[in-house]
Order: sequence, then C-alpha cells, then structure tokens
Amino acid sequence: MALLRNLGTRLFSNSACVDNRVALVLSGCGVYDGSEIHEASAIMVHLSRHGVQVALFAPDQPQMHTVNHLSGKVTEESRNVLVESARIARGNISPLSTLSAAGFCAVVFPGGFGAAKNLLTCIAPVLAAKVLPGVELTVGHESDEGGRWPYASTAGAIVSMGAKHIVKDVTEVHVDEKMKVVTTPAFMCDAPLHLIWDGIGKLVTTLVKLM
Repeated sequence: MALLRNLGTRLFSNSACVDNRVALVLSGCGVYDGSEIHEASAIMVHLSRHGVQVALFAPDQPQMHTVNHLSGKVTEESRNVLVESARIARGNISPLSTLSAAGFCAVVFPGGFGAAKNLLTCIAPVLAAKVLPGVELTVGHESDEGGRWPYASTAGAIVSMGAKHIVKDVTEVHVDEKMKVVTTPAFMCDAPLHLIWDGIGKLVTTLVKLM
C-alpha cells in the first residue's frame, strides 16, 4: 500500500486447534517502524491471564528503515526486525520462517507501522481482506470525527478489496464467525490507553472462546 496507516490488533483463529497455543507475530519494536509495544504487551498479558501459551515470531531481515521515535524522522541506522522484536519478547523469539500453522490455535498480528513496512506490502486488516475474500473486519469508525479516528480512511481500503467493514468503538470487537477472524480498533482510535487495553482484552477473551 502506498498509503501507510496505523492498525488495530487482529487475530486469526484455527478451528482445528488441538493445543492451547497462540503465535504472536511481531514486526520490530516501536509503532513507527515496528510493532506497537502497548498492543503487543496487552496481548501477551491478556493471553497469560487465560492460561494460553504464546510463542513469538518475527522475520529475520533488515527493517525497511529506522525511525527516531522522538523526532519522527527516518535515520540512517540499519536494524534487524527479529533483533528489534526480541526487545519485546525478552529474547524468547523465533524467526518467522519457522512458524508452522499446524502447531497453533491462532496467529495474532499487533498494530504498528512495521506490519506494513517489514511484514507485508499492506497493513494487517487489508491483508485479511486480500487473502480472505468477503471477510468482515473492523478498524473502528469510518469518519475522522474531529481527530478521534485519524486512520478512518483505512475502512475504505478494506471495502475496496471486497471485504465488509463493521463499525465498532475502541472497546468493542467484531467476530467473523465464518472466517474465524476477530478484530478490534486499538490505536486506530485516539483514545486513552486503558480503553485500548480493554478492547484488546475483549478480543483475547473472544479468541479463547473460539479455541
């Protein structure tokens, strides 16, 4: 995608699950060039509360670029996605190339611009729309609403690829029962952190019920 957006957290459930395990795919460390740290941490905490085993993965490759998170400017520094993701994982992480879907009940993609820059050529909700024709997703609201939904145009990108966008608030989730896809807006909304945390908690609870 030429137009990069922040993204909400989304989970893809495997109905053939036999073990209580979830894969968490990271794309670096930091919202502007990697995974959104608050979202990744919230996912791990909520999964832990439900007794779910989490394995972390990231691509072993250079980042598209490195962003100074204080100034917002791109630097000349080169960093590796797997090495940077290991900061969030406290070192317990594997190359994405070793991930086998058969070993997990679901795979989780946290938000952050790194998903578009280091994992894909499009952000996570657009990825789901691309690979799952007709899938139902939410990235929140479909208009800016005075800056509360700064990435609202992402909903249009989803619809243009044949998916259906469902309007939800930051603490809500949407479940596509047929496709086994669960989504919540997270930082697509300019909301207090505790509301984003609550939305991710609801998403994880929903996922556990599907497992």
